[in-house]
Amino acid sequence: VQLQASGGGLVQAGGSLRLSCAASGRTVSTYGMGWFRQAPGKEREFVASISWTGGKTSYADSVKARFTISRDNVKNTVYLQMNSLKPEDTAVYYCAADPTGYSRTYQSAYDYWGQGTLVTVSS
Repeated sequence: VQLQASGGGLVQAGGSLRLSCAASGRTVSTYGMGWFRQAPGKEREFVASISWTGGKTSYADSVKARFTISRDNVKNTVYLQMNSLKPEDTAVYYCAADPTGYSRTYQSAYDYWGQGTLVTVSS
């Protein structure tokens, strides 16, 4: 499975971005999918995850009510809609795939990782 994250960029505080994670090599329709991020000088952290059906989602407390994860299994793509962005959301965002299909919050659950897309939020 190859994952390609895109959609990052520079945005002002309060703005929105939508990240996409396109999978190739095989379908990820039965995989749980997650988004993680790594800010400069910090460890990579969990952001959001979604089960293979889309029926279960999980969010980090810091992004609840602002970010929404979704998936389109026909397009083999997962999205992260980010609203009300804050400077502290600045990070490289990574998507990842979990073959078990669950919505899991810890990095070791994920076997496949994308290359990351940079999100910069200016104040």
